[in-house]
This record gives sequence, structure tokens and C-alpha cells, in this order.
Amino acid sequence: SAQDPVLMVEAHYAMGVTCFWLGEFVCARDHLEQGIAHYDERRHRSHIALFGQDEGVVCLCRAAVALWYLGYPDQALTRGTEALTLAKRLSHPASLAYATYWVSFLYHQCRDIQKTRELTEISVALSTEQGFAFWPPLAAVLQGWVLSKQGQVAEGIVRMRQGLEALQVGGTEVPRAHALGLLADAYKQARQVREGLSLLDDALAAVNKSGSRWAEAELRLLNGELLMEKTVSDSQQAEICLNQALVVARGQEAKSLELRVKMSLSRLWQRQGKRDEARKLLAEIYGWFTEGFETADLKDAKTLLDELA
Repeated sequence: SAQDPVLMVEAHYAMGVTCFWLGEFVCARDHLEQGIAHYDERRHRSHIALFGQDEGVVCLCRAAVALWYLGYPDQALTRGTEALTLAKRLSHPASLAYATYWVSFLYHQCRDIQKTRELTEISVALSTEQGFAFWPPLAAVLQGWVLSKQGQVAEGIVRMRQGLEALQVGGTEVPRAHALGLLADAYKQARQVREGLSLLDDALAAVNKSGSRWAEAELRLLNGELLMEKTVSDSQQAEICLNQALVVARGQEAKSLELRVKMSLSRLWQRQGKRDEARKLLAEIYGWFTEGFETADLKDAKTLLDELA
């Protein structure tokens, strides 16, 4: 009602981040983009001290991640680049720490291991230098993911557990479920299925307790993939979990997650000899995308489609 453009950015940021944690990615993107539209770098400089970080940087970072979930990887990476550029130009350490973590998270979702490693190292170094306690545990989890994807699975598990323990000590609950999912994925790589499934039980319990459903589809997807890795593969239960993940992803309009779920379902159906059904399922979601064809998920989807042809 005050029509204060500076406070409008704060209001849209608050709404956008809240919607994001709830898994309402369209709402999140819309509010965060409105925050970006209202942002004026000169006016907001005086508000950095009041709010602790530059909200233009925050809106750009979180809009980038929301765009990735909604199936726009190239637009997401553009927003991420803009966030880092602005944070560096402002020379404000807290804002730069925010940007380096969230853009590293974006690159992690794009499965760009090298960029994730580079930015998490910057995040940890900057936070250590400035005495920021919040970001290093989150960055440690992503560093563990990097190690696991580089074949250093045991080291990755140790690093993730260090990050999770620090998150618990610091009382950081909302990102914890996703972090548990990354650890479960590392246990899948290590063929320790029981440990991974136990972690996912904890993660999904935390989702149900908090109502923060942003990571739910990913967790249910991992649950299905771990069941497929059991010594005696429980394909029926795995398919149930994957279909649950698909329902969540569709409800959230999270096209990037829908693509991942359908790739896993297609691989399961391929094993069962249902090649035509698998190709039709995957072709539908692959055909929806208009960008991001150089990202890892879309490359993998194209390879799988060719295999199923």
C-alpha cells in the first residue's frame, strides 16, 4: 500500500522464497521476477545494512533455481550469472556468499561437476574469511556430491556427513531433507542400499513434518532408484515410488524433475521389455523442452531415446 519500490523487492523476495520452500515453483518464480523488476541498485545500497544482504542478488539467485525446476535451464543459468555479476560489483561479502552458494546449487542441479566444485570452494573460502557460519555446511554437502560423482564415493560420504552434522548443530532444517537425499544417492553409488533407504525415510519424514516440499519429488525418485538397486530388485515397489515422484513433480510443474523421473521409469520399463511404452513416456517430456539441450539431463534423455528407438 505504501508503493515503496525498495520494500516491494523485500516483499516479493519473502513471498518468492516462501513459495519455493513449499514447492510452489511457479509462484516463486513470479514473485522473484517481480522483485527483480522493482530492484534499483542505487536505491538498495542503503538497505543492505538493514537486511544483511542485497535483495537484488537474492532474487536473481532464487529465481535462477526456480527456473531450473520449471524446466528452463538456459534462462536459469543466465539469471545465475547475473546474480554473481551483481554480487561482485557490489563488493558486499554477505551478498557474494549468498550468490556463490545458490549458483553452485544451480550448477549442481544442472550436473555440472566442475562449476559446482569451483563455486563451493569460493563459498567456503569467503565464508571462512568473513566468519559466516551458515554457508560452509551447505557447501560441504555439495562438495561431497562432487567427490562422489568424481568416483571418490567414500570421501564424498564423509564430507556430506560433516556438512549434515554442522547443519543439525546450527538448527538449519529446511535444506536438510535435500542434503539427506544427496547422501542417499552417494550410498546408492556405494551399493549400500539399506543405508540409503534409511536416510530417505528420515528425509521424507522431515518433509511431512515441516510441509517444505521443494525436494519431495527428488527424494521419491531416489527411493525408487534405490529399490531398483536392491540385490533382489523390488521393481513393483520401485515403480510405485517413481509414480509418486511423478505425481509430485507434475503438481509442482517441475519439468526438470519430471524429466528425471520419466528417465528412471523408462529405464525400468526397458528392463521389463516395454520399450515402446518407455520411449513414448520419455519422448513426451523431452519434446516439451525448448532449451537446455547441452545440459546433462537432456543429453542423457536424448541418448536413452535413441537406445529405445
